[in-house]
Amino acid sequence: MVVDDEVEQVYVSGDHRGSGVADTLLSEAERQIKANGYDEAWLAAATGNARARRFYERSGWTDSGAFDYPATTDDGPIPVPCHRYVKKL
Repeated sequence: MVVDDEVEQVYVSGDHRGSGVADTLLSEAERQIKANGYDEAWLAAATGNARARRFYERSGWTDSGAFDYPATTDDGPIPVPCHRYVKKL
């Protein structure tokens, strides 16, 4: 899902990991962000999700530091420890 210049919620089921579908999804998100006039995209990767963080780094994204992502719940936002990844488009 793309919201403005942010890539949100990239998920691939375990059965499809390693198939290239994540590369396709991320490339499409990057294309959409660029088409919407942004020259940089960003996404949040949970601090403990080493697999995803390695994937983003292999895909040309750069870790620009830790921050708390405000995840929305029925009871209001809660901070989730994440790393902000950015990529020039």
